Amino acid sequence: MAELEGLEFGKSDFVLLDEVTMEQFMENLKLRFEKARIYTFIGEVVVSVNPYRHLDIYGKEVIEDYRGRELYENPPHLYAVADAAYKAMKRRAKDTCIVISGESGAGKTEASKYIMQYIAAITNPSQRAEVESVKNVLLKSNCVLEAFGNAKTNRNDNSSRFGKYMDINFNFNGDPTGGHINNYLLEKSRVAQQQEGERNFHSFYQVLRGGSDGLLKSLYLQRDPAEYAYTNQGASITLASNNDSLCHKAVMAALKVIGFTAEEIISIYKILSTILHLGNLQFTSDGEHVVLVGEDTVKHISELTSTEPENTRKALLYRTVATGGGEVIEKGHNEQEASYGRDAFAKALYERLFAWIVGRINCVIQVKDYNPALHGKNTVIGVLDIYGFEIFDNNSFEQFCINYCNEKLQQLFIELILRQEQDEYQREGITWQNIEYFNNQIIVDLVEQPHKGIISVLDEACLTAGKVTDTVCLDSMNKKLGQHPHYTSRKLCPADKTMEFNRDFRIRHYAGDVTYSVEGFLDKNKDPLFQDFKRLMYNRQPYARFLQRYKMTCEYTWPNHLMSSDQEAVEAIVNQHGFEDDVAYGHTKLFVRTPRTLFTLEQERAALIPILVLFLQKVWRGALARMRCRKIRAIYTIMAYYKCYKVKAHFWEVERRFTNVRNMADYGKSVEWPTPPAALVQFHRITQHLYRRWWARQLIKNIPPSDMAEVRAKVAALSALSGERVDWGYSRAWERDYLASAKDSPLTSTNFVRITKELKNKDPYSQVLFSCSVRMLNWFNNTKDRALLITDKHIYRLEPKKHFKVQKRISLDSVVGVSVTSGSDQMVALHTASQDDFLVHLQRGQLNPNQDRVGELVGSLTDHFTRVKNTPLPVKVCSTVFQVHMSGKPKSITVETKPGQTAADFKKSRTGFTLLLPHQ
Repeated sequence: MAELEGLEFGKSDFVLLDEVTMEQFMENLKLRFEKARIYTFIGEVVVSVNPYRHLDIYGKEVIEDYRGRELYENPPHLYAVADAAYKAMKRRAKDTCIVISGESGAGKTEASKYIMQYIAAITNPSQRAEVESVKNVLLKSNCVLEAFGNAKTNRNDNSSRFGKYMDINFNFNGDPTGGHINNYLLEKSRVAQQQEGERNFHSFYQVLRGGSDGLLKSLYLQRDPAEYAYTNQGASITLASNNDSLCHKAVMAALKVIGFTAEEIISIYKILSTILHLGNLQFTSDGEHVVLVGEDTVKHISELTSTEPENTRKALLYRTVATGGGEVIEKGHNEQEASYGRDAFAKALYERLFAWIVGRINCVIQVKDYNPALHGKNTVIGVLDIYGFEIFDNNSFEQFCINYCNEKLQQLFIELILRQEQDEYQREGITWQNIEYFNNQIIVDLVEQPHKGIISVLDEACLTAGKVTDTVCLDSMNKKLGQHPHYTSRKLCPADKTMEFNRDFRIRHYAGDVTYSVEGFLDKNKDPLFQDFKRLMYNRQPYARFLQRYKMTCEYTWPNHLMSSDQEAVEAIVNQHGFEDDVAYGHTKLFVRTPRTLFTLEQERAALIPILVLFLQKVWRGALARMRCRKIRAIYTIMAYYKCYKVKAHFWEVERRFTNVRNMADYGKSVEWPTPPAALVQFHRITQHLYRRWWARQLIKNIPPSDMAEVRAKVAALSALSGERVDWGYSRAWERDYLASAKDSPLTSTNFVRITKELKNKDPYSQVLFSCSVRMLNWFNNTKDRALLITDKHIYRLEPKKHFKVQKRISLDSVVGVSVTSGSDQMVALHTASQDDFLVHLQRGQLNPNQDRVGELVGSLTDHFTRVKNTPLPVKVCSTVFQVHMSGKPKSITVETKPGQTAADFKKSRTGFTLLLPHQ
C-alpha cells in the first residue's frame, strides 16, 4: 500500500508512523488532506476528512478498482472498507457491521450513501430483476430519509437529525434480498424551534418550493417559507433554493419507486402542511379565556386531518382533567400552555410521520418468503449512521443525548479495538509496545452511572412529586457531581463567565468541552423515545440472564427447561424466533448483533408479561382460595364435632350431677352447675330457670296451705332486702300479729284481740297484716310507746295504756313506700301520700327479745301490694340516713349507738331525729 502512493502524500496507514503522537498524527492527516487524500487507514479503520467539495473518486472505474481486492491492495477508501465487509460476510457466511462515527459535518451521511452505492454496484452481476428492485429501493430510501430526517445546521447543510441503523440482507450468492431500518431519537424539537442560522427539516422547504401550484393550493400553503413560523426562525429563507425544488422531485420519484401509493404520498404532505399551519396558530386572552386567532387556519387543519373544527379548537384550547372526586372536567389553557400544547402536538405529528415512513419502507424492503432450506443461509451487513458529535452556541438536551451516544461509541471503539487487542497480546505472550490512550469510561459513567449519573438525576427529578424545575435539577447535579473531574457549572466555578448561573453546566467530552443549557431538560427527558435509545445500546447477555428474561417467549423453556444447559435453552429461544442468523454463541454469553432481535423479544415479552402475571395471579389466588377453603371446611367440621361433643358432654354432666336430686333433702340446691359451652349459654339459663321453678315447686307442694301466706311474705321480703340487709328474720316462723299472741304479749293480748274485733266491725277488713309494739314520735315530737296495727285496709296507731285506743288511722292505699336501714336496728318509715309519714322502731316482745321483725313487716306489705293491689311497693334500704316527712316537713333520720343507752329511743337533732341504740 505504501508503494501505491508516493511519500509526498504522507503515510496512507497511521500504523506506519515512526512515532505515534498526536502531533505526528495531525501532521500526517493535514498533509494528506492538502493533497486531496481524504482517506487514511488505521488498520481496518478508515479516517475520513470532509473536503466540503466534490471529488472525482466515486465513479464506476474506482468501484471496479476496489471490487474483490484486499485492503492493502489499493489506497485508503470507503470502498475498501465496504468491500472488506462484503467479502467477510460472503466468504465466512458471517454477519458484519460498518460503524460510521464522527462529529457533526464530518460527512457520515455521504459516507453511508457511498457505501450503499458500492454494495449495490458490486452485487447481482446477473442483473436479476428482483434483486435490482431491492437495490433500487434501498438506495432510494436514503433520499426519502434524508428529506424527512435531515436539516441544515451551522455545521452541515445536510445534517442527519436522527440515528439510523440499516440491515442489508444477502442470500447465499451474496446478492441483497432485503433490509431493515431502525431509526433512533429523531430531533423532533427542531420542528417547533431552530437555532440561529439553521433550518427545519428539509421536507418542509421541499414541499413549499418544489410542490406544484395545485398541490400547494390543495394544502392551503403559500410558496414562501417565510410565511410560516416553523420555517422562518433560523437560516435565511428568503433566497430561492433550486436545490429544494429538485430534491422534492427526487423524493416524489423515490416514494413512488419504493411503493408508496398516491394516497399515502398526499397524506404525507397533508401532515406536513398541518404542522406548518399549526405553527401559525396564535393565541390571545380576552380576559378570562384564551381564544384562537385565525379561524381559517383551524378549518384548514381540520380539513387536512379529517377532523371537526370544533374538536380541533377544543383540543388546542382545553384539556380534560379528572378531579379528586372522579369528575372529568375541561380546563382551559392559558396562552403559554396553549402554545406549549400546539408545539408538542406538531412535534408528535412529525415524529409519528417519520416513524410511519420508516416502517412503510421496512415493509417494502423486508425479506419475503425466505426459506433457509431452499435459499441457503441469510447473512447481513449492518450500516450504523448516527448523529455526529455536536458543539453549538446553544446546546440543549438533544446535543446532550447525541454526544452521550458518541461517547458510548468511542468507548466501544476503545474496548474492542484498543483494550481487547492489547489484552490479547498480553494473554498470548506477544512482545508489544504499550500504547497509552484515554479511556472515556469515566465520561460515560458521569452520564449513565446508576443513582449518581446525570441521567439518573434527571429521571429522579422527573419522578419526584411536586414542582421540580430545571434549576432544581441543576442544583442536584451540582451536589452529586461537583467533585467529578469532567463536570462543572457556574456555581462550581463562579469565575467562569462563559456559563450562566442557574442555567449552564459543562462536560469535558473526549472530543472537547461542551456547555449545555439545562432549560427544557426535564420536559425533554420525559420523552419515551429516549428510553428506547438507551435500550438500543444494550447490542450481550449471560445465558442465565437471557434465559431468565425471555424464557416465557418459548414453549420449550417456559416455565423451566429440561435441556442439558442454559445455552441449549437459549438456542431454543433464538431458533423458535428465527434469530439464529443474528446471534453468536460464546462460552458464557450470547452475543446479539442487531437491536431488532432484542426489540422483537422485548415486545413479545412485554405482550406476554401481563398475560403471565394474570395467569400466575389467577393460579396462585385459586390455590390460596382452595387452601383457605379446605382449612375453613376443616375448621368448621372440627368445630361442629367439637360443639356436638361439648353439648353432649354438658348434657351428660348435668344428667350425672342431677340424677338423684329428687331424693336429696334440698332437692339439689347444693349441686354446682357445670359451666356450659358458648352454644348452650342461653339454653343453660333456661334450664336453670326451669330447675329453680321445679325446685320451688318441690318445696311449695310440701308446705301446708296455712303457711303459704308466710312463704309469700318471705319471698317478697327476699326480693326487697336480699343483699341489702344482713338479717331480716327469714330463718324463723313469722307470727305477723304479735300483739294478739299470748306468747309474745301475755299481758295485753286478750285486750288487743277484743279491740281488733271492734275495729273489724267498725272498719271491715279481711286480715291483719302486721301488729307490734313500737317506739314512735307523737305530735309534739316526743317519743312514746305505742301499738302499730296494719290491716289490709288501714294502718292504726294505738295507745296500749288506754286499752289500745286508736290515736291515728290512715288508709293503707295512702302508703307510697317503705324505708329501712341496712343495719340490725328495727326502725321502719312508712311513707304516705300526705307527707305525714309513720316513723317507728319495732319493739321485740316476750317471745324472743332478739327477733328481727323488719323483714316480716316489709314482706307482708310488699306481698299484699303486689298480690292484692297489683302494685309494687317501693322499698328503700339506706346505709346511714334516710328522709321522712312529718306534717309535710322533711326530716333526716340517722342511727347512732350510745354507751349507757338502755333502750332504743328517738332524739331530736338539728336536721331531724336520731335513733339512739344501746351499745352492745
